[in-house]
Amino acid sequence: MLTISIHKTLTELLDLLSQLSNEDYTNPCEELSNSSIGAHTRHIIELFQCLQNQYESGTINYDNRLRDYGIQTDTIKAKMAITAILHSMPRPNKNLILQQVIDENEVTIESNYHRELLYNLEHCIHHQALIKVAVLQLKHLVIDEDFGVARSTIEYRKQCVQ
Repeated sequence: MLTISIHKTLTELLDLLSQLSNEDYTNPCEELSNSSIGAHTRHIIELFQCLQNQYESGTINYDNRLRDYGIQTDTIKAKMAITAILHSMPRPNKNLILQQVIDENEVTIESNYHRELLYNLEHCIHHQALIKVAVLQLKHLVIDEDFGVARSTIEYRKQCVQ
């Protein structure tokens, strides 16, 4: 179920990228502190890439990401990166160590692959909500009304309708 939700969420992002020119993709949005759709998309992609690239080592450090600005400026490159993530995502669950430096102190936490996939899904949805702020200013785009909405909120809304 988790991989299905991630696939749906990343496919929504692919659909959006297919509608954007590189100009729309890189245009700063004042409401996002002059960040762009491309910057948020790159950030989403790079965290998924960290998980995929560091899976074998067993230690995940999201600060050690590539920061490939080509993904931030080229929708085709971003779509290729998302497609690669979708293909590499199905892996067995295994224990992982999450590593991060916070205020100059190294912190390590036990985790596992499925927990980190869930984190990446929630992180992706959060950034898609921010992307939606920029998208709503581009009147020629069509996005799903649930784009950038947490799965729990979608389920809650369904229950309220019944």
